[in-house]
Amino acid sequence: MKPAFTIRQQSPIYVGPTADLLPGLLPEGRVVVVCDATIDRLYGPLFQSHDRMLIGSGESIKTLQTVETLYRRFIEAGVDRRTFILAVGGGIVTDVAGFAASTYMRGLSFGFVPTTLLGQVDAAVGGKNGVNVDGYKNMAGTFTQPRFVICDPALLRSLPDREFRAGLAEVVKTAVIEDAGLFARLESTSFGALRTDTDLLSDAISASIRVKAGIVERDERETGERRKLNLGHTLAHAIEKCSARMNHGEAVAVGTAMIADVAVKLGLLSPTDRDRIVALLLALGFELTPPVDVRRLLKEVGKDKKSEDGLLRIVLPVGIGDCIVRPIPVEEFAALVLP
Repeated sequence: MKPAFTIRQQSPIYVGPTADLLPGLLPEGRVVVVCDATIDRLYGPLFQSHDRMLIGSGESIKTLQTVETLYRRFIEAGVDRRTFILAVGGGIVTDVAGFAASTYMRGLSFGFVPTTLLGQVDAAVGGKNGVNVDGYKNMAGTFTQPRFVICDPALLRSLPDREFRAGLAEVVKTAVIEDAGLFARLESTSFGALRTDTDLLSDAISASIRVKAGIVERDERETGERRKLNLGHTLAHAIEKCSARMNHGEAVAVGTAMIADVAVKLGLLSPTDRDRIVALLLALGFELTPPVDVRRLLKEVGKDKKSEDGLLRIVLPVGIGDCIVRPIPVEEFAALVLP
C-alpha cells in the first residue's frame, strides 16, 4: 500500500489496517516492541513473533527515569544498532520509546503504531520525541523521524470515550490552524458519529495528518511555521502542570478556547469565529472552564519552553483555518488572558 503522506522523503505515514501493513514495513532482523500492559493485552497477537518490553502508562511515566530504565533493559537484552524499535501505544509510549531509541547508542531506527486518536493525529507524527522534566512538558527531547507510522482507525475502537474525545481536541486545533473545510465537516457531525462511522473518522485523521505533515515538511525543527501546531498549548501545558484533573486533549480544548478569546481582544479574530470554535468544542463534549485559577496558570506560562527572552510565541487564530504566530511579552499576555 502507498503511504498517505511522507515527511522529508524518509518517514511514510500510512492510514489503514496494521495487520496488512506492518509485515511489509518491518526491516529484516531483530525487532523489539515497546508498549504498555493494556496494549500488550489487546494487541499482543499482532506482535507475538517479536520481543516485547512493557512500560507503565500515564503522564507520570513520561520521564528521563523511564528512558533510563529502557536503556538498561536494552543493554540487558543485547539490543544493538541493528535492532529496530517498534513503539505501539498512545502518545506517551511513542514519545518515550522514540526518545529512547533516538538516543540509545546515538540512535536506533524505530517505527510507530499509535493506538490513540491523539497519537494518530498529533503525537506520533512529525518526529518530535520527548519527555517531561519536573512536570514541565517535553523539556528533554529530539527531532528524529520514525521509519514509518501506521495510523489504524480500527485500533481506536477500544478507546474509552474520554480518551477518544481527547484526540478530537487536536483534530479541532488542526482545523483551526489550516483547514476550514475540516472545521465545517466537524461542525456538521457529532461525537457519536465520529465514534462509530469509520469513514468519517478516517477523513478526520487523514485531514489532520495532511496539515501536520505539510507544516513539518516545511519546518521540521520548529524555527517558524511549525510553531502554529502549538495553538492552545501554552495554556494547556500550564493546565496540565497545575492540575491532574484534565488530560492533554481536554487541556488543549480549554487552551484553544482561551486563545481564541485573546485573539478577539487583539482585534485579530471576529467574535463570530471565536463563537464557532467554542461551540464546536462544547458540542464535542469538552468542558471549557479552566480547572484552576487563571492567575495560577499564568505563573507557569513564563516557564514554557516556547518562552524566549521574556517573550511568548503565541499562536493566534485570525480566522477559521488561518493562524499567525506573534511574540507577546509575558506580562501583556497575562493581561489579555485575565477576565
